[in-house]
Amino acid sequence: MAASRIPASAIWALGVTQIIGYGTIYYAFTVLSPSIGASFGWSPEWVFGALTLALLAGGLVSPLSGHAVDKWGAVPTMTLGSLAAGLSQILLAMAPNGYLFAAALVVMEATSTLVLYATAFAALVQLGGRGAQRSITHLTLIAGFASTIFWPLTATLLNWMDWRMVYLLFAALNIGVCAPLHFWLGRLSPAPDLAEPAGETPGNPSADAAGSLSPDRRNLGFVLILVAFAFLGLLMSAITLQILPLLTALNLGSGIVLITSVFGPAQVLSRLTNMVFGKEFPATSLAVVAAILLPAGTAVLALTAPSVAGGVIFALLFGLGSGLTSIVSGSLPLQLFGRQGYGARLGWLSSARQVASAIAPFAMAVAMGLAGVPLSLWAVVALGAIPVALFVAVAVLARPAFAKHNLRSGAPVPR
Repeated sequence: MAASRIPASAIWALGVTQIIGYGTIYYAFTVLSPSIGASFGWSPEWVFGALTLALLAGGLVSPLSGHAVDKWGAVPTMTLGSLAAGLSQILLAMAPNGYLFAAALVVMEATSTLVLYATAFAALVQLGGRGAQRSITHLTLIAGFASTIFWPLTATLLNWMDWRMVYLLFAALNIGVCAPLHFWLGRLSPAPDLAEPAGETPGNPSADAAGSLSPDRRNLGFVLILVAFAFLGLLMSAITLQILPLLTALNLGSGIVLITSVFGPAQVLSRLTNMVFGKEFPATSLAVVAAILLPAGTAVLALTAPSVAGGVIFALLFGLGSGLTSIVSGSLPLQLFGRQGYGARLGWLSSARQVASAIAPFAMAVAMGLAGVPLSLWAVVALGAIPVALFVAVAVLARPAFAKHNLRSGAPVPR
């Protein structure tokens, strides 16, 4: 499949479904959790313990979802996923006790692997081949507003109804808005590539299908990025899900609202900047930049606390890194490995990130309790060096084959 132009309507449709998906499945839970805990007589630790279990389940299911995308196509998978997500939210709303609520939460997080970024990126790749790299950036820019919309929306809804009615409303959005949009996208999306594309043979795949990594380097390259994304998930989850205790312990209480308000705009800014200026920037280089920004922001916080200005710089750098990571998670596998088997690879990468993300908040809480916040932050900085080194290694692995392909095609070699 040669690179083709993806209709703007398809990107906007996926953007709407990603906003609703992330908003109803992830961001709303933080706002609803106190009411949920009060309803079942659970402490916050028990409520978020149920979420951790659900996130782990989602991480374990992600590879299966990725294989389903390659076998049946991303858009049919997303259509089914939206219906399943809506049904799981109905189960949440009807749960008579905390244990059945936790079981329904596991179901919802498992179905999320059918509808969120990894599957949406695969849909764009099946629509546009290598041309999907730019569309992935556009999609993450649109979906970056999910928290901006759903945090205040969920809080407002709680003033008018209880958390059960909120989940029923969210179920209606997934079933009544997302599922029809995904079904409509099915008219644009071709069948998944189950056979060799035209003009290719097993020994001579096109660059679009094969990616920039030579066959003898693919297994090593995939292992490197799998571990790198696991560490990025660990770092981002450890900081963002413990941000309030972190800032409070660092005596930044007066600046918490200002500091946390910078995260969302910084993520959107990184995606907008990449969309405008990053057209010729290889995904391997972008991955290195994203990985550097996360520990750099954490180091600024550790060095400057209790300075509010330092906290704002931390949030800006960390938000930029987080936003770029979302782009890289879709564009890097496409550049390195091409479109064949893309869904399965994203499934495994999502699994590594999500499992690490589920464990990280608890590990960070234990570290802060045993070693204190400053030492815990420096531990995060030290761990942040690992994905930087791994992405640099991947860039080195990819460069010779990438340069050879660009010389054949007459395109400039990135420097």
